[in-house]
Amino acid sequence: TRDSTPQSLPPRQRLEPNERPANSGGGSLRLSKRTSRPQLLSHATTAVSLADVHTQSHAGEFASNPSSPASRAVSRKQSLTHFGRFRGTSDSGGDDSGSLRSYAPTLDARLDSESLMGNGQEHDATPAWRALSAHIEEHEDPFQDAVASPRLDLFGLQMKHEFDEILPAEDEGLNEEAMLGTWKAKLKHFFILSASGKPIYSRHGDDQLISHYIGVAQTIISFYQGGEDPLRSFTAGAARFVILAKGPLNLVAVSRLGESEAQLRTQLESLYMQILSTLTLPSLEKIFSARPSTDLRRPLQGTDVLLDGLADGFTRGSPSTLLSALECLRLRKTYRRTVNDTLLKARSPNLLYGLIVAAGRLVSVVRPKKHSLHPGDLHLIFNMLFEAGSVKAGGGENWIPLCLPGFNNTGFLYMYVSFFSPSDGGDQNPNTNAEGPRPSSSGKEDELAIVLISPQKEGFYELRQMRDDLITQLRQNGSLLNLQSALRRRQATISELLGPGTQLRHFLYKSRGNVQFTMPSFLPHYEGLAARRKLLCLYSNLHEALHSKTAKLKVQCIASQEATALAWETPLFELYCVAGPKTSKNDLAQGANKIVQWVRREEERVFIIGGAVF
Repeated sequence: TRDSTPQSLPPRQRLEPNERPANSGGGSLRLSKRTSRPQLLSHATTAVSLADVHTQSHAGEFASNPSSPASRAVSRKQSLTHFGRFRGTSDSGGDDSGSLRSYAPTLDARLDSESLMGNGQEHDATPAWRALSAHIEEHEDPFQDAVASPRLDLFGLQMKHEFDEILPAEDEGLNEEAMLGTWKAKLKHFFILSASGKPIYSRHGDDQLISHYIGVAQTIISFYQGGEDPLRSFTAGAARFVILAKGPLNLVAVSRLGESEAQLRTQLESLYMQILSTLTLPSLEKIFSARPSTDLRRPLQGTDVLLDGLADGFTRGSPSTLLSALECLRLRKTYRRTVNDTLLKARSPNLLYGLIVAAGRLVSVVRPKKHSLHPGDLHLIFNMLFEAGSVKAGGGENWIPLCLPGFNNTGFLYMYVSFFSPSDGGDQNPNTNAEGPRPSSSGKEDELAIVLISPQKEGFYELRQMRDDLITQLRQNGSLLNLQSALRRRQATISELLGPGTQLRHFLYKSRGNVQFTMPSFLPHYEGLAARRKLLCLYSNLHEALHSKTAKLKVQCIASQEATALAWETPLFELYCVAGPKTSKNDLAQGANKIVQWVRREEERVFIIGGAVF
């Protein structure tokens, strides 16, 4: 009807351009033709923007706090930071190729450090830096004197007794309650048990002491195994529990050292690989398929010392394990090339891999063209040679059947090992001297180990001959003297590497392509086991912040009362550096830049590039 039909609106009055109001107060929305995003005014740069930095500030401990929602919204860009950015305007002078400043990323002190941490000293009062500085107190060096830091003093006392053996109560004159208190005071525990609950290995305590706790652990694991979501980890107070299920075995780590789940899981994987190196995977599965309640300690008899060596290394703090990389002996490029050429010249026809190792650091490697040793396998070999001490106790040379799980977990290889000191020229052959090579005066610090691996079970004498030929040629071309000099040269301090004015105290630099890392001496800032363990706790937190599943940023910063630290990830490297408390952001960025530049200059000295390949 006419009553229900709405009346038409009157025509809208049209205004001429010169009659339009400058600022209309009506309800209409005026959209600007200009884009909402301003055009970039800067030229191509390698700078890392402030949005790519996540700063964590802590009042005391180096615990990793969750990122703020704002920081988590930033996407993680896996881009080469040495490729420049270009403006969006056509007259910017940039094109799709971008700009390339150098082959390695750097933080330019004038541009990059300003973008990384702010805009220099004039912006020290930014909200992010104020929040960071609010938790930093004046404290020169909390690690210099344990008395100055009661928390460190207590931690140092705990670390001092962490590796003491827990003897039976009757031997120590203690009651069971006191012995249990000693066991509970340990900062870290590792357990290995079978799927049926049989104890296989424990770092601390005997069966009588741990049987109750093994039973509780097995009950908890079994409860969750029935569902689709097996138990992986949980926390109780300050302790983190991590469970790794591997076929018929369950491995458990309990840590009060602030390590992440991923880091503890990596350590459990190494313990599992140590078991496979003794049994191989088919043998392990066959044992438990025939009899699930088998006591695996009998087949593993004698390997406790290897498992203890790994576990203690994890507790002390291992940069190699944290970074999944190896450290190499610093050596001149020409010297290392001579050693590589000598290895190739002396190579036996049945040689699969050959290593020269000095004081736990790799000197040279000879390998097939299409095969590389897995870092986990090399960790097992190094642990056997230098940490456990079982091989060295066997004398001058050893012949060891060994499974390398990273290479092939179904069969054995055979490893010939010979220790000698380069100062004796390798002349003391075990054939002619019943006592073997002359023991070094300073333990393992000036010893070399030659490791030759073959698939041939009967290849002992062939590899021994290769060892003799190799030593002879290394002596003739002067390589033994060069290695002796490199071994006796103490590890450089950070001030010797970067200059006396550096604010940094320590760093870890990992070359991702070479799977190797380098670092300066812990001295003078981190002397003693407790101080070094605290430093590794800080590195662990930085590593977790950089690599956690929820991490989206390639630069992380942590600040506390004790230190300021930076982690930086690129496709080429990972860098972790630590400075004193209240170190300026500019000094921290400049220090990181100096490290990258130093590694670029010394790359072929601190890393093995390629090695000897046949």
